[in-house]
Amino acid sequence: MARNIVEFRNLKTYFYTEEGVVKAVNDVSFSIREGETVCVVGESGCGKSVTALSLMRLIQSPPGKIVGGEIIFDGRDILKLSDAEMRRIRGNEIGMIFQEPMTSLNPVLTIGDQLMEPLMLHKHMTKKEAWNKAIELIKQVGIPRAEQIMTSYPHELSGGMRQRIMIAMAISCDPKLLIADEPTTALDVTIQAQILDLLRRLKEEKKMALMLITHDLGIVAEMADYVVVMYAGKVIEEAPVRELFKNPKHPYTRGLLKAKPVIGRRQERLYTIPGQVPNPIDLGDFCYFSDRCEYTMDVCRKKMPPLVADENGHKVACWLYEGEWKK
Repeated sequence: MARNIVEFRNLKTYFYTEEGVVKAVNDVSFSIREGETVCVVGESGCGKSVTALSLMRLIQSPPGKIVGGEIIFDGRDILKLSDAEMRRIRGNEIGMIFQEPMTSLNPVLTIGDQLMEPLMLHKHMTKKEAWNKAIELIKQVGIPRAEQIMTSYPHELSGGMRQRIMIAMAISCDPKLLIADEPTTALDVTIQAQILDLLRRLKEEKKMALMLITHDLGIVAEMADYVVVMYAGKVIEEAPVRELFKNPKHPYTRGLLKAKPVIGRRQERLYTIPGQVPNPIDLGDFCYFSDRCEYTMDVCRKKMPPLVADENGHKVACWLYEGEWKK
C-alpha cells in the first residue's frame, strides 16, 4: 500500500472578524496517498479551499490564522517550518492550480517569464535552460505555437489556454502533490473535459498525488479514487469513490447525489436540499446539518457527532450510526 504523502490532523483554521470567529476549517482530518486522487467536495464556503491554502501556508493573516492541528507533508509538519523552508516546498514539492487563472497570472509579465521563474528558483536552471524547459512544458499541456506563447501576456490568451499555462507552472518542478482548486470553473464544457483529461494524463505520467477541490459530482465520479465530503468546515463523510456513490451514508451526501440531474430520468423538478447553510460565525458544538436534515433527533442539536468508520473504512459523522461503527 502506498504511503501517505500528506496528512491533515485535526486542522483548525479560523478567521477573526468584527462580527465574530469564522471556523472555516474546524478539526479536519484526512490523508492523501502517493499517486492517489482525492476529491474534496462540498458547497461554496464549506472550507475546501481554506484547507488547501492552509497546506500551502497561504492563509492571509489577519484575519485568518491556523490555530491548531498538524499538516504532515512527506514526513514534515508544514506548520512548524520556517518561511524560507516553506518557500522551498511551495511551487516545488507542492504545486497548486488556483481557481481563476486571470487573477493568478501576473498581467505585466510574459508567460515565458512566469514559467521560467520557478525553474530558475527551485531547479537552479540557467535562463537558456529554463527557456527550453518552459517551451517543453507549454507543448506538454497541449498548446501550439509554444515560442509565440512564451512572449505573450495573459490577456492575449483564452481562458482555457490560461488554465493550461497554470497547470504547466504547477507541474514545472515535478511536484509530489498537485492541488487543483476548481480547475474548470468558468470554462465551457468541452474545455473542461480537455483540462480534466490533461490533469489525469499528467498525474499518471509524473506519478503525483492529486488533491482536487470541486463541487461538481460529475468531476468526482470521473476523477476521484477517494472522496472527502465537507460541510460548514467539517469532514462529514469520506470513502472510496465507488463506495460513496453506491452507498452514501450522510443525509447531506445523499442530498448532493439526489440533486444531480440524470440523463434519461424524467423528473418534474430537480431536487434541492431544503434550508440554508448555517451562518459560519460562532457556530456551536452540534451537528451543523441538523436544521436541514429530515432525520434530525434531539442529540443532533446538542452534540457534534464523531467521525466513525465501518469495517471497510467508510467514515461518516452522523448520530444515525451511533453504536454501529467504531471511532
